[in-house]
Amino acid sequence: MPELYIRKRLKEKDILLMTHIVIGYPSFEASKRIIETMVTAGVDLMELQIPFFRPTADGPVITRANLQALKSGATVKSCFDLAAQAARKFDIPFFIMSYYNIAFEYGMERFVRSMSDCGLRGSIIPDLPPEESRTYLDTMKAYDLAPILTYSPSTSLDRMRCIASSGRGFIYCIAREGVTGEDTDFSEELASYLKKCRKSTSLPLALGFGIKEKSNIDFLKGKADIAVIGSQSIRVMEKEGLAAVRNFIRDLR
Repeated sequence: MPELYIRKRLKEKDILLMTHIVIGYPSFEASKRIIETMVTAGVDLMELQIPFFRPTADGPVITRANLQALKSGATVKSCFDLAAQAARKFDIPFFIMSYYNIAFEYGMERFVRSMSDCGLRGSIIPDLPPEESRTYLDTMKAYDLAPILTYSPSTSLDRMRCIASSGRGFIYCIAREGVTGEDTDFSEELASYLKKCRKSTSLPLALGFGIKEKSNIDFLKGKADIAVIGSQSIRVMEKEGLAAVRNFIRDLR
């Protein structure tokens, strides 16, 4: 299970890195090269996003990548096919990130079974609250996959504990209200939020939204277990190419 992998890696590193890519952006062949580049650069976990036409949690960078991938012909099946190739080739946990509408339209049992068949470790569906996710949670449990649930700064401690009781693997802590890619204030307020998150669960904590540079990673050491990098790696790739992505990830250490 992902939690055991994370705890083992944390014996070797003071914080883990998880990157996020949109499958099919800028192309499927490019996605394969991006995954390989990130893994060889030292990424510990990876989110593979199935593109959606209305990615409500995502900012302009990832939204644009979603729409371009769809325009290029990305389908749920083609995304699972690529995810399976990645999981077979590389020895890190891969997670599907998507929105509930995709899983619902695909069929929840079929969606979860496809993750299992591909060798994925779990999924992140940010717009599916625990109260409405019993079928999803039960199906994930049946296939021994981790439903990665989320906190936000406005989540109360009692609510966090309720969410954590249904989660597995780790908890994804959203750094601030809003969407991906915007600036995050790495401040005492964020540190206090992470202390509350830590108090609510024994699961490892991932922090995402707005991580752009090594100083952000350094701030999170001792406060979170996983730093999630999404929009910034896409910006680097678009501006400077894959070699720059490799150097960007290595420099985060």
